[in-house]
Amino acid sequence: MQFMTGADLARKAERQRELSVIGLDLGQSQDYTALSVLRVLPQLNDKSSMQAVHLERFKLGTPYPQIVDSVLRLTQRPELGDQWHLVVDATGVGKAVVDLFKDGLGSEKRRLTAVTITAGSSVTGGRSNCGVPKRDLVTTLLVLLESGRLVFADLPEMAQLSAEMLDFRVKITSSGNAIWGSWREGSHDDLVLSVAMAAWWAERQEKRGRVGGSYNGAVVHSYQG
Repeated sequence: MQFMTGADLARKAERQRELSVIGLDLGQSQDYTALSVLRVLPQLNDKSSMQAVHLERFKLGTPYPQIVDSVLRLTQRPELGDQWHLVVDATGVGKAVVDLFKDGLGSEKRRLTAVTITAGSSVTGGRSNCGVPKRDLVTTLLVLLESGRLVFADLPEMAQLSAEMLDFRVKITSSGNAIWGSWREGSHDDLVLSVAMAAWWAERQEKRGRVGGSYNGAVVHSYQG
């Protein structure tokens, strides 16, 4: 018989309160599809912290069904446990890919949120399907980084993510609208957006009281391999 110590029981209870959020930014012919996993960790001050524990870019030209299969296999990894949510870019071709995810998830499709990235000024839609201004995604990411609530494990794709963030700029149009994106031709923002979508969704749930509570530490895992 295996006995659990008080610390083991406390850790088990806290692990059940953790949430893994998977962000998937879908690329087209000349863009990479990028995936990130954020571990959301409840804290004593009711402001959760987030740890990016996995970053991945699929090879250019990878068929969407293959990407869907890869992500679905990821959701079955024991590191995620039972508390996970998938946020998928539904912009453009993404709508058809979202349907593939719904079919693959079956009864678990409640764990899926489709995000259409817009140039608007407000969030539309509901929990399972919503339109989100790119401005909201980026500003959420910046606030989390500047406050220290989002940190990154030592991951192979960190150099690419850092390069994307350095290339990211805001441009003010003649009509006064702000457009966020890479300022250099040929640059990419796929990893940035995958992290931003996951972070935005997690923050939205926290504001609705669905994430939070007591937490006193965690081990950072990488899902590489």
